[in-house]
Amino acid sequence: MGKSNSKGISRLTPKREQELLKVIGKEQLQYTLERMYVIRAFEEKAEELYGLGKTHGTMHLSIGQEGTALGACTAVKSGHDYLLNHHRGHGNCLAWGGGVDEMMAEFMGKETGYCRGRGGSMHIADVDRNNLGANGIVGGGVPISVGVGLSIKMRGTDQVCLTMFGDGATNTGPFHETLNMASIWDLPVIFLCENNQYAMSMSVGRAFNIDYISQRGCAYDIPGVTVDGNDFLAARSGEGPTLVECLTYRWRGHSRSDRQLYRTRDEVKEWQTKDPINRLAGKLIEASMLTEEGQLKIKDKAYQRIEDAVVFAENSEAPDVSTIMEGVYAD
Repeated sequence: MGKSNSKGISRLTPKREQELLKVIGKEQLQYTLERMYVIRAFEEKAEELYGLGKTHGTMHLSIGQEGTALGACTAVKSGHDYLLNHHRGHGNCLAWGGGVDEMMAEFMGKETGYCRGRGGSMHIADVDRNNLGANGIVGGGVPISVGVGLSIKMRGTDQVCLTMFGDGATNTGPFHETLNMASIWDLPVIFLCENNQYAMSMSVGRAFNIDYISQRGCAYDIPGVTVDGNDFLAARSGEGPTLVECLTYRWRGHSRSDRQLYRTRDEVKEWQTKDPINRLAGKLIEASMLTEEGQLKIKDKAYQRIEDAVVFAENSEAPDVSTIMEGVYAD
């Protein structure tokens, strides 16, 4: 293994960017843009439904982080490799290939949801596609990834486990225990930190005494790199580092009860100018892979897909109370 990268943000050269555009291809890039719009539309609709009282519990939105979700999940093999998600994970699940109908039904607590309406916003899983689920505990999925990585190694397959978490999770004990164990056992785990600048109301500037979270990999002789998580191409182009830090930003508060008194409106507006969706669309238009009219069609298609998913969920049955104990214990 190599040492952790502590030289700053790893950026794509214009030449490398053009190479990636050609390798990924027009069709896949347009699909990626559509999926990013699907994530944005899903979360905006989730926010609306919550305000109307049609969902229960709380939720954590990742609007503004779509580039990281698609960049990470398309860099590995969805359905072949494994995903461990976190509480702000709607976008990651959709980027992994999650069905919009099943996602919306789960979010609204319906029997047709991925977890039969029992998981809700923070615990959506799709085991058939090796999405092992989200976790309501900060960093809760990180130590699980060691077990998955060990299973892969013992079975001798060519799979990897992608585990995603926020910047706050890297200040928990299990994060360090996990990286140490993954290092000494040389496990095929990609640790991906979505650094959206705040752990609840704690800014990374106050929570860390290092420039980049990826530097923490060197303590365990694990390679690390920091990339621009709002740039889909940069987020996707990692060449195998074990600890990847994606710099991004959540436009909304930590949760629905967050009054966001810890940051200014000007800060939010500045990050919104780095919208990952508009950045990807702009690159495709510049490369003659998309027109402005085509972009609008992709957006309209994505938003209509979410409206259809709401209809599906609202017409689905709620779980029967008599089945409440089903799935609590393993057979």
